[in-house]
Amino acid sequence: MTACPTLETKRLILRPFRDDDLGDYFAMMDTPELRESLRIRDEEGKTEAWFTMAWWLGQWELRGTGNWALEDKVSGSVIGRAGLNNPARDDWPGVEVGWALHPDWWGLGYATEAGAESVRYGFEELGEDRLFSTILLDNYRSQSVAQRLGFALVDTKTLSHYPKEPHGIWALDRESWTVR
Repeated sequence: MTACPTLETKRLILRPFRDDDLGDYFAMMDTPELRESLRIRDEEGKTEAWFTMAWWLGQWELRGTGNWALEDKVSGSVIGRAGLNNPARDDWPGVEVGWALHPDWWGLGYATEAGAESVRYGFEELGEDRLFSTILLDNYRSQSVAQRLGFALVDTKTLSHYPKEPHGIWALDRESWTVR
């Protein structure tokens, strides 16, 4: 497959994770808001954050999908992650567009901006015909981002990797995206 490319939007650089991103990435993942909205367990710390960054890089190498580190062009800080997730799970719906930002950057349009570039990449570069987003049912902020990107809720189901509660399965077809 392909290694993680670097892309740019108006305000962001979407790039591969680097070892020196660990502090910013862990600071984001350790906020009460992210722990709640993504159901991150209390015992997950810097080690797990590092493994997650490595996992994204590995997925780029093995599958040509993964998440980018989101670097704010003005500050140079890593403010979150976004991209395309395609894990090896039998009940996974397909290539997923996902995002997570430090709460200090919520409500400013960065998730939508990064999500839109991820959607473009999924359709134009990967050639996907349909993209998905899996969102917990009480994560209204992410649901709003998905709607702004053109995704529609198509199913609700409990996924094998997270059997405690169901996820909404949101989908966007290439044809609908092209018309937008």
